[in-house]
Amino acid sequence: MGARVVLAKSAGFCFGVSRAVALTEEAAGPGVWALGHVIHNTDVVDALCKKGLSLAKTEADIPSGATAVIRAHGESPAVLEKLAARGISVVDTTCPCVSRIHGIVSREAASGRRVIVVGTRNHPEAIAISARAEGSVIVESEEELVQSLRNGLAGDGKPVSMVAQTTADREIWKKCVNSLENLCTNPKIFDTICSATQTRQEEAAALAGQADVMVVIGDRMSGNSARLRDICAERCKTYFVGKWEELLPFLPEIKGLKPKLICITAGASTPTGIIEEVNNNMTNETEIFEGEKAPETTLAAEEKLEATSVVTEDDSAESDAETFAEMVDKSMKTLHTGKRVTGIVTRVTGSEIQMDLGTKHAGFIPVSELSDDPGVKPEDIAKVGDELEVFVTKVNDAEGYAMLSKKRVDAAKGWDNIDAARENRTILEGTVVEINKGGVVVSVNGVRVFVPGSHTGVPKDKPLDHLLKTKVSVRITEIIRAKHRVIGSIRYANEDIRKAAQAKIWEKVEEGQVYEGTVKSLTAFGAFIDIGGADGMAHITELTWDRIRHPSEAVKVGDAVTARVIHLDREKKKISLSLKDQNENPWEKFTAAYNIGDIADVKVVKVMDFGAFCQIIPGVDGLVHISQLADKRVNKPSEVVAEGDIVKAKIIDVDYDKKKISLSIRAAAAAVAAEETADEE
Repeated sequence: MGARVVLAKSAGFCFGVSRAVALTEEAAGPGVWALGHVIHNTDVVDALCKKGLSLAKTEADIPSGATAVIRAHGESPAVLEKLAARGISVVDTTCPCVSRIHGIVSREAASGRRVIVVGTRNHPEAIAISARAEGSVIVESEEELVQSLRNGLAGDGKPVSMVAQTTADREIWKKCVNSLENLCTNPKIFDTICSATQTRQEEAAALAGQADVMVVIGDRMSGNSARLRDICAERCKTYFVGKWEELLPFLPEIKGLKPKLICITAGASTPTGIIEEVNNNMTNETEIFEGEKAPETTLAAEEKLEATSVVTEDDSAESDAETFAEMVDKSMKTLHTGKRVTGIVTRVTGSEIQMDLGTKHAGFIPVSELSDDPGVKPEDIAKVGDELEVFVTKVNDAEGYAMLSKKRVDAAKGWDNIDAARENRTILEGTVVEINKGGVVVSVNGVRVFVPGSHTGVPKDKPLDHLLKTKVSVRITEIIRAKHRVIGSIRYANEDIRKAAQAKIWEKVEEGQVYEGTVKSLTAFGAFIDIGGADGMAHITELTWDRIRHPSEAVKVGDAVTARVIHLDREKKKISLSLKDQNENPWEKFTAAYNIGDIADVKVVKVMDFGAFCQIIPGVDGLVHISQLADKRVNKPSEVVAEGDIVKAKIIDVDYDKKKISLSIRAAAAAVAAEETADEE
């Protein structure tokens, strides 16, 4: 019978490490720097560097204006301030459990308390935690704690608060708690050891207590992996390796031990691929283990963990007011996948929203579960302190976190709104989230509404791609509950909106009113303009004060214009508009500048059989009759003038009522000649 090989169920990445790696992979590229190792695993960091990530030992190594990745262990406020001062943007992968400790320490320090951190003195997580409280102390053992207290820490007048590094040893923590309670008055104790760490350590101890050989997989830099090694080494023969190749030299030695049970565990920063490689190779190593693959273990790690003697204090500002019974009740509350719960937003980042659910679990809403709107940002949805109702999509009791969804709650509520909207013909707003052969899919409050192509408002032979990710109005036309399907129409919605806008305009419109509008179409005789739901017509003569041959010389489709109502036909529902600016009325300019008898330089703009029209100023033309073109008989005006000529003409008559002007080139020439003769005499 060959040896059994058992893999610990808690081995490998915890939630915080998985999150840090995922965020870094997404950000990795040119100009992105990791401030230290994102996690304590060389293989993972090397893989991230191959994707373009650069490594920096200190903040000063990162170029100004670049992007910095804050590792899962967190950073001190001083470092974050230096990055901000140099214009360096931040991708914060700090483990949520570590962020929680930062908040506790900051509040305790602000309230005038001395902070003690139980952890590894040179570990970046412990350093970042300690940096949030002036005068804080990091202790690695009960002896160091007692020594610090006896050296005056407890006698400086400040009350003491104690927290733990997330990967701190549970036994050391318990001893420190006992000593602190014996030596200090009214200490505050926050059990901040990560539940995943505790589970992993307890399972490792249980396995090592039954195994002949224990294999611990982890990077040499990893503090939690080293602690697993120490726990296992106290109970059985233990090998600490980073990967399968490092275990190969020890295989003959393991064979010589003739083990019956070999157990494998791994630290929180060990990738799944490395764990599987070791587990599979150990199971299939026929020279040592003669062919029997071990069944899954039913060891103590699968059983309910024994409750700790120290009650975890809540990190809210009101934690001091909680009774012991309330804290116990809170720690015992649990979550179930598929349930709706309400919680308080505690943190908002670019990739997620973190929540306090009133349980032992840390709640997370990834950006993909916030809304069906692809452009939404977490800060658009909520801010710290907001209360949100969410749907529980996944619960991990071992690691103490729950994955949540807001958009699923919105979708459930949306169904009730959808049904009511269909009955009342209510227009709903949504975002186009999908284009398919038959039409488009619009997300309305989390409910997918199918809109056939013929109801999108887009011509049949035109593509629909431009609608993707745009906001549209939809009217629900049909609900098929058996198939969980909703059908709607963008075209009907726009028609309803337009009809409502038209009715509103006709209720109030009067001649002389001014509207902001949009040019919808052009014809040879003018332009149709949408003035907010109703269309009006601006004749070509009302588009500009200048003389034009076609409306396109003045406006084009899509132009935003200011239109004045000059006539209404309420029976036929017709509105006549003008785009002319009354402050620029050229007739008023003409009458202010010219009188009958004046001579002006004019431009020939049109030659007719009976004479020529000449522009005196832009927007004001006068007629030179054929008889007034020259002091001789003229058969055709084109014999004397051509379009574009600049000539002198005398104003010989003005009809102010009809706004008509008579000009004479002949009279102007005579006047000029007489003036020249007078000058010569």
